[in-house]
Amino acid sequence: MSSSVTPSLDDAAVEAFALDRATWDALVEHAWSDFPYEVCGLVGVRPDGSCRVYRIDNAERSMTYYVMDAKQLLRAMREIEDEGWELAIYHSHTHTQAYPSATDIRLAAYPDATYLIVTLQDRDRPDIRGFSIVDGVVTEKRVVVREEA
Repeated sequence: MSSSVTPSLDDAAVEAFALDRATWDALVEHAWSDFPYEVCGLVGVRPDGSCRVYRIDNAERSMTYYVMDAKQLLRAMREIEDEGWELAIYHSHTHTQAYPSATDIRLAAYPDATYLIVTLQDRDRPDIRGFSIVDGVVTEKRVVVREEA
């Protein structure tokens, strides 16, 4: 299932995180792929802004939390770090809003990463929101979708 919704925040002071349309669609499609269970993965953002999505199995296959498969996570992290790409960590919330839960905040271990949450709470309008989580402090990043020319 693909979304044609492009999110925006009016506050120009909010830091932006850009995704290309294909990546936005891939994250939403991944969220639907194991509904009602949460899915998770990484996004490597290249210097030119293009993205590579790493789907990682949710080892717990839970509707309320995720645990990334350790081997898949290590392989993806190594590639992203070796390439020097920007890191985004994503997961889905299938029944709640796209905002970090207390568990998400407690387990956030990468202060330089962008945390993306795909919500399927409104089945007709999936959404993706981005956040920085540093020392328990959550700051929203405006997710913008770059349309390809």
